[in-house]
Amino acid sequence: MRHFRAALGAVLFLLVSGLPAVADDVTLRSRDGAIELSGTLLGFDGEFYRVETRYGELTVDGSGVLCEGPGCPSLVNYVAELSISGSSTIGEVLMPALVEGFALQNGLTSERMIGDETHFEYILSQPKSGARVGRFSFRVSSTDEGFADLLADEADLVMALREIRPGELALAAEAGLGELDDVNRSRVLALDAMTVIVSPTNPVSAISITDLARVLSGEFENWRSLGGPDAPISVHLRDAQSGIAQAVEDRILRRASVRLLDTVRRHATNTDLARAVTEDQLAIGISSHSEIGNSKPLALTGTCGFSLRANRLTIKTEDYPLTAPMFLYVPARRLPKLAREFLAYTRTGPAQIISRRAGFVDQAPEEIALNVQGDRFANAIRTAEGEDGLETLKRMVDTLSPLRRLSTSFRFEPGAARLDAQSRSNVQHLAHTIEAGVYDGRQMVFVGFSDGAGPASSNLDIAHQRAHAVKTAVEAAVETSSLSQVHLSTDAFGEAMPMACDDTRWGRQVNRRVEVWVR
Repeated sequence: MRHFRAALGAVLFLLVSGLPAVADDVTLRSRDGAIELSGTLLGFDGEFYRVETRYGELTVDGSGVLCEGPGCPSLVNYVAELSISGSSTIGEVLMPALVEGFALQNGLTSERMIGDETHFEYILSQPKSGARVGRFSFRVSSTDEGFADLLADEADLVMALREIRPGELALAAEAGLGELDDVNRSRVLALDAMTVIVSPTNPVSAISITDLARVLSGEFENWRSLGGPDAPISVHLRDAQSGIAQAVEDRILRRASVRLLDTVRRHATNTDLARAVTEDQLAIGISSHSEIGNSKPLALTGTCGFSLRANRLTIKTEDYPLTAPMFLYVPARRLPKLAREFLAYTRTGPAQIISRRAGFVDQAPEEIALNVQGDRFANAIRTAEGEDGLETLKRMVDTLSPLRRLSTSFRFEPGAARLDAQSRSNVQHLAHTIEAGVYDGRQMVFVGFSDGAGPASSNLDIAHQRAHAVKTAVEAAVETSSLSQVHLSTDAFGEAMPMACDDTRWGRQVNRRVEVWVR
């Protein structure tokens, strides 16, 4: 961040060079009147001015300058401004609930003001005086539009149902918004899932992700290919600009190296999509888990017999392979104090409760007893091979039986050693929980697992490395605690407990994970 000292240097250069200053809508003048800086006011957070000048964007400490010009904000009745744009799924329910919860916790009143179909704002005020302290403006449209608004400097935060794409990432960096895939630039507000749905009268109850890609690409055109009736398949998806439709493109079609068929039927909302699929016995669609209506969700299966259904626990642990994190992207820009407090609030316990009540899956860590993990251990027994496999299985049972699994899991980007976007957010959540003293006096074990491709010894080594990497990342994220009250350690069992079939890249991705177990 460049403060007024940098601005003074720029102005001194200007004066020495003899070039005329370009006055726009504000002039920041030092209190002794000796030096001034002119430009376009981009923002004011109650403490710092953000000004676009001929020397670039500068951030100036407001305590050291006087502001002159028509663009100067009021310092007496300052109102914190925050503009939020993006996914309607996040913006219509979850974010308003979080804003209202934040206002209530801080003793403020919140009033919702409707603009048009896509715009509304919340006015936050002091209850006794009625003085306004904040204005949070929303534009609810699509993830695409949210990133476009951010790049056009028309939004401070982006609500997204998918990860930022490489092109958007590069443009944001060029615009000085920082690396938006950095751990401090994106966070997960809550979790949802891409759920495959059919009509309740459709006899098909499960589908593999490989077959789903074949359906979406048009390779499978008849329900008979999926064990259903001899009838054509009608494919339904959200509109092409929606985050969930783009996540289907990124995470299913692109990974299968296929293109979406041309005859897909598009819908403006998840509600419309679910209704259309429910009423058509030959339809199949992909909707948000939170908005499947009366349709029938399909389990995800594979040739090895494993089956996974989207429910609160499988989504929270990321065991369900089509989990859809609900992202909030925060650029490298100083936001008003009230906005920063709101962002901090989204990680708190009360905010997680609000996420659950809004119909989404929260991220508060839960402890899962061993006796409700029978299917996982059954899979481990089924796949154990040879004396080494049985020995590893025995050691795993002996080690994990006294412990309880946390719902917080960690996975890595395909073909990379870097944690995926949801897991990077999980690092921060777990670190904050440790800082709050939740696990004081307890043992926390980071346990690595791998897929079954390759030699078992190599898989075990990789699982150990991943467990150590996650432990190190969490330790680095803990800022306000010495970690002396929590005993952290690592262990690994390689391919001993698969969650999905290893015959597809999606199955292998699910199996490569680090779990957290506590005692």
